[in-house]
Amino acid sequence: MSREGSPDPPRPKTPRKAVALHYGGKTAPRITASGAGPVADRILEIAREHDVPVHDDPLLTAALAQVPVGDEIPENVYVAVAEILAFIYFLNGRVPNSDPSAIDPSATDPRPSPRTRTDRDRP
Repeated sequence: MSREGSPDPPRPKTPRKAVALHYGGKTAPRITASGAGPVADRILEIAREHDVPVHDDPLLTAALAQVPVGDEIPENVYVAVAEILAFIYFLNGRVPNSDPSAIDPSATDPRPSPRTRTDRDRP
């Protein structure tokens, strides 16, 4: 309320923002589309048409909207984006990449696992 006791004037509504990402699994995700208002509405419409998962996070969207289209996401949002991507992979029953070490670090560990027999184990 204002000092005179009258209600504050309504604040203009900020336009909806949307940012689209592409993640190929080898490098950081890239911004593939970004916009506000009608452009954001179109980005979301295209995502729905193609069954692309949509995550609503205004703070993350605001941060990513500052990144130019075509650029990789900045390091300060890696964790937030990684959590979203991991959840999407989980929903789809997928694993982020086919590298066995991503699933089982011992797959590329040169040390023998406790279950592996070595020549030293032989009598």
